[in-house]
Amino acid sequence: MSETPARVPRHRGIYLLPNLFTTGAMFAGFYAIVVSIGGRFTEAAIAVFVAALLDGIDGRVARLTHTQSEFGVQYDSLSDLVSFGLAPSLVMYNWSLSSLREYGPLYGKIGWAAAFIYAVCAALRLARFNTQVGVIDKRYFQGLPSPAGAAVCMSFVWSMENWGISGEELDMFVPFMAVIVGLLMVSRLRYYSFKSLPMGDKVPFLWILIAVLILVPFFVDPPRVLLAVFSLYLLSGPVVTLWGVATRRKRPRRGAV
Repeated sequence: MSETPARVPRHRGIYLLPNLFTTGAMFAGFYAIVVSIGGRFTEAAIAVFVAALLDGIDGRVARLTHTQSEFGVQYDSLSDLVSFGLAPSLVMYNWSLSSLREYGPLYGKIGWAAAFIYAVCAALRLARFNTQVGVIDKRYFQGLPSPAGAAVCMSFVWSMENWGISGEELDMFVPFMAVIVGLLMVSRLRYYSFKSLPMGDKVPFLWILIAVLILVPFFVDPPRVLLAVFSLYLLSGPVVTLWGVATRRKRPRRGAV
């Protein structure tokens, strides 16, 4: 009786289309780092927003084409770390935090420490999201999403550059902003995920009106509109969380007369 030849395991391929968008998002984050080293901070901020746009597309493309994979999930997470963790922290460092060295060695360390705190908080936020993705309420994010945190910081840099305000003039404020945004990412505050919004062919008329009211000012002054929108979203986390706590306290206890 002849022996059956051992079957050679097939190498699993990866889906090209969604991972191309993910690679594009990572490239945009990498590009933001490179141009910020050269002092082109407006381009760097815009590149991070391009990364956020591509990051929002890759998952939808994977779902529409039925090309979701565990590889894609992990690759997307690594891309997010570059685009929304390392890129914003290094852009802020090159734009403002590095100028703290002029006040002395201690202030210089505070500058790079603030940038590192932001980057590590983004990494922790992504790791926690990956481990809790199957058990958390899909209507809310736990902690500020890393793309939104990056959007707050980069819209601030973009707006200041448009107003002619240099990072050196704000070097005492930017460390606090970087650390606070970083800590909000790893907090337990609830942020609305917008996953329950109507995405089908028919939507309420109100959503069309809201879209117009946002898009028209956006095309007039993109950096200020983005700064206003994402700052409001950043503040919504404490408001939503406190509202939920207050609502639970008002509910009558089970068995109470």
